[in-house]
Amino acid sequence: MHRFVASDRTQPFLLPPDLKDWVPQDDLAHFVVAAAERVDMAAFKVNGRGSGSEQYNPRMMLALLIYCYANGIFGSRRIERATYRDVAVRFVAANTHPDHDTICAFRRENAAAIAECFLKVLELARELKLLKLGTISVDGTKIDANANTHRSVRYDRACELREQLRLEIAELMQKAEQSDASGAADPQTLPAEIARREALQAQLDAACARLEKEAKARAEAERADYERRKAVHENGEDGRNGGGKPPSPPRETPEPKAQSNLTDPDSRLMRKNKRSEYRQSYNAQVAVDADGSQLVVSARISQCPADANELVANVDAIPPSIGTPSCALADTGFANGAEVATLEARGTEVLVATAGTAKRRPHDFRPTPTVEKPKPEPKAPWIKAMQAKLAEAGARARYKLRKQTVEPVFGIIKSVLGFRQFRLRGLSKVETEWKLVTLAYNAKRLHAMMAAAKAA
Repeated sequence: MHRFVASDRTQPFLLPPDLKDWVPQDDLAHFVVAAAERVDMAAFKVNGRGSGSEQYNPRMMLALLIYCYANGIFGSRRIERATYRDVAVRFVAANTHPDHDTICAFRRENAAAIAECFLKVLELARELKLLKLGTISVDGTKIDANANTHRSVRYDRACELREQLRLEIAELMQKAEQSDASGAADPQTLPAEIARREALQAQLDAACARLEKEAKARAEAERADYERRKAVHENGEDGRNGGGKPPSPPRETPEPKAQSNLTDPDSRLMRKNKRSEYRQSYNAQVAVDADGSQLVVSARISQCPADANELVANVDAIPPSIGTPSCALADTGFANGAEVATLEARGTEVLVATAGTAKRRPHDFRPTPTVEKPKPEPKAPWIKAMQAKLAEAGARARYKLRKQTVEPVFGIIKSVLGFRQFRLRGLSKVETEWKLVTLAYNAKRLHAMMAAAKAA
């Protein structure tokens, strides 16, 4: 005779008087709640007037966001649903159920609180001697923006469409006046068509204005260098004695191919590598502790697809209270002599690859090249010096830490947490969300390290 565990769904039962009885003591929820409690209330955006409806506790809201992001729940509607369905989320939310609008508004408006909690987790790691900032690994990855590539428009095409829409709106306005006089047409049809075209025209006007503003700012930034080159050419200091073509002045109007996205203007067309397609993305940058903890010590967003000018900015983004790194590791995308010189002048050693390090596999599927291309000799002195340094056994061994410290962080964020697209739009809001993602990763990582240290 078969024997089964009783599973009567009609059997009434009582929930425990304390939700903690259903959440294990070693669950991440307890750590996240304790971390959020460390954040000063002054860092939150709250209604201090006392008017309106009662507010949810901001520390509870922050803990709710961190815990949900650490468990791969990113959308505000999914977070709202989890406060009903997930026992641990219900415990973090203190058995309350903020609606998705409240969750989304809190995430947008509390960048300072998220940044402070990010710092508090790192300071806790230092207190526990699990974070010793010495060597860091720096890298960036492309993450999709909350915008479609097909919503990007070129400057020349935007100008054409603006003129086309102007004529269409004028024609529709004339038809509307005629229909008002005759009363033959549906009075609701034409106004809706006019409003739709006017909205699109306003978006195109804003896109053109953005591109023109960027072009003027770029021209002003290049003005000093142009004047210098012009003076060198006119004085014959370039060896041509005034001959040859003079330098061109900086262009103050946008290039015809310059693009702007109508949904998220701050995002850019980027691709991961030469074999990938272009996508509307942001360049998410991190600096990771390479001395064992693998905690993210700085997180920022760049609009530039290349990493060549991001090394100093990533190091500068490390909170001063955490310390200053003694060595920075970076791949060939960060190879920039000026950036390396800046950090080394501050006393931070830099180990950066200056060329591709991939070697041909012994059983490579690609055909064997008939002619081996000789490697060109580096021209810049700093590249020769860096190659000589990386040829040393000790520096080469330290540089190998890069790929096993920073790259797994992106792998965990994208594959384990499942974060592959930003939910917010605009550079400042996207940077807040990236800080929240890395905060969730740090909380998960530090909680696991504390458990391992306790078990040892």
